[in-house]
This record gives sequence, C-alpha cells and structure tokens, in this order.
Amino acid sequence: MNLKIAVLAGDGIGPEVVLQAMKALNATALMFDHEFIFEEALIGAAAIDKTGKPLPEQTLNLCLNTEAVLFGAIGDLKYDNDPEAKIRPEQGLFQLRNALGLFANSKSIKPYEGLLSSSPLKKEIIEGTDFLIYRELSGGIYFDEKTLSEDGKVATDLCKYTEEQILRIAHLAFKAAQKRNNIVTLIDKANVLETSRLWRKVVTEVSKEYPSVELNYLFVDNAAKQIVAKPKQFDVILIENLFGDILSEVASVITGSIGMLASSSIGASHTLFEPVHGTFHQAKGKNIANPFASILSAALLLEHFGLVKEAKKIHEAVEKAIALKVVTTDLNPESKFGTNEVGDFVSNFILNKQDLLYFNNDNVSIGQSTIV
Repeated sequence: MNLKIAVLAGDGIGPEVVLQAMKALNATALMFDHEFIFEEALIGAAAIDKTGKPLPEQTLNLCLNTEAVLFGAIGDLKYDNDPEAKIRPEQGLFQLRNALGLFANSKSIKPYEGLLSSSPLKKEIIEGTDFLIYRELSGGIYFDEKTLSEDGKVATDLCKYTEEQILRIAHLAFKAAQKRNNIVTLIDKANVLETSRLWRKVVTEVSKEYPSVELNYLFVDNAAKQIVAKPKQFDVILIENLFGDILSEVASVITGSIGMLASSSIGASHTLFEPVHGTFHQAKGKNIANPFASILSAALLLEHFGLVKEAKKIHEAVEKAIALKVVTTDLNPESKFGTNEVGDFVSNFILNKQDLLYFNNDNVSIGQSTIV
C-alpha cells in the first residue's frame, strides 16, 4: 500500500515523539512491503513564530490532500502565560479539525499487563479494564462564541450543540459497542445544562436503532469518580467536547502514564492520529519523553487503513519493550533509556524480532544489542 502522510510534529516534545512513530512506520513499510511518504509542515507555536499564523495555508492544503495526518503536540508556555494573546497555538488545531471535518475522537483505555504497577490505582481495580472514549470534537464551549466586556471584567463562552453533531458521533459509538460488549454510557450534566438535555434526548432516540446495546447515563462529576473507582464497568463512553477532554486525562491514570494514550480523530473523509499528552515543555530536548503514545497512534493509523497485521506488530513491539523495561523514566524511574532508545527498540523489533529475544537491559545497551 502507498500512503502519503502529513506530519505535523508541532511544539514541545511533539517533534521528538513523532520521530519515533515515523521510525516504527518506516520499519513497518520495509517489513510488509509498503511505501509511506512523509511530508512535514508547521502548526502551533512553531508556525506562529515563522508565519504569524497557527495554521499556515500551506499546512492546511497539505492535510487536505493527504490520506492521513500524524500529529504531535501543540502549545507554548509564552502563550499559556499570556492571557492577552490574541493568536494562540491551540487555535491551529481547532482550525485544522474544523477544516478537515473531524467530528469524533476515539481513545482506547486498556492498561498493559507490565504497567499495572505503574498506575497510582490498585492493580485489582484496573486489571481487565478495556473501554473506548468517543469524544465529540466539532462543537461545544471550545468552538462557540466568546466575548469579553470592554472593561475586561466580564467574559462569556457559549456552549452550543446541534442535533446533527450529536447524531453522527452517537451512531459511531453504538456501532463500536456492537463489536464489543454492547454497552454505551452517555456522560453529561443533564441536571443543569440545556445542551446535555439535548444530548440525552438525541442519544436516547438513536439507541432505539441498536436494540442489542444497553444505554446508561452518568453525570460527569459522578463519572470522574467511577472511572477511577470502578473502570471495568465501562465499554464505550460517549461524551461531549469539554467533558471528554477532561475525563480523558482522568482515565490516563489507569494506563500508568498519559504517555501511553493514543487517539484517532475521524471525519467523513479525513483522519488525524495523535498522542493524548500535551507539549510537556519541561522535557523538551532532554530525551526523556515517553514516545509510546505517538507510536501507538501510528498503529491506529495502520488499523484505519486496514493494515491490521502491521498494527499488531507495533503493539507487540510496545509490549516487548515494556516487558524488558525498555521504557522512559515516567514508567520506570530507574530506567536508563530515553525517547530515542525506546523508539529504536520498537523499530528494531519490527525489523527483526529474533535479534531482541536475548536483550538484557542490565548490561547491554540498545545500540549494542540491535542494529537499525
């Protein structure tokens, strides 16, 4: 298969972790006789610094004319610490999602066996957890009208949803549940918010088209507690934009590190794959950022295009790295391996599994035990 992939590494640790994902994809292409063509472009703070825009026209045109987008991270402290800034890095991602028609974000919450002890939650609570989060991306408080009074003392953020926005992601969630354990949990705040009440009305109607799927409801504050107290109860979570952003972070504790969470954003004709973590500027350039989420985002990209065997190989590589403790320090404080070494291990595993079966991380360095 030939694929043209737009690479938007972005800011902070984005370029470092995306590089590891590209290594994994290149190794996969070599082993399975594919051709992946990468074309890089600017977005976010890096784009503002060079062009004055968070999403340059050249970047947008590239994304509109490629099969998929591999995304890193976006944001910069100089904008985070300046509430007066009118142009912000995050605007680039919002604009890109809108232009590509990306309306649904999917994340898998399933801890690796070798990382159960890395989670702050008890092993017996998280072991066996396996659920998906379907977060709506095109509406809600992030996208709608924002105002600030002339004296700067009153601000508003409008939260608006349409029936159509809810319908299209609801159908995705129910179809996903049909392939799993037939349970959808809608998370909202319908006791307070009119938008949440519309969500309940629309999703309840949609559920009638999927009689085999059980529909449950949870208020978002209770859901935050349930995700960390009883995560095994969930199968598919359906949630609006802001609440989904927050609860995805909450759910990351189940996996032991937010550096393990990959996601796919889906539209009618475009897709984007990205790690859930942010820019983590404190780690920028230090070779300590966890690349697994970006590497697993590459696996999601392969799965989307039907390359299931290839995606499975990446998952196997990550599992082997975890088993041999070839991980960054967020997963093992005693680890001597960095971002690049972990990425090399994954790509080497894909290229030649046998070379790694005798890997001993106590006395052999990654460079000595494998050859790229």
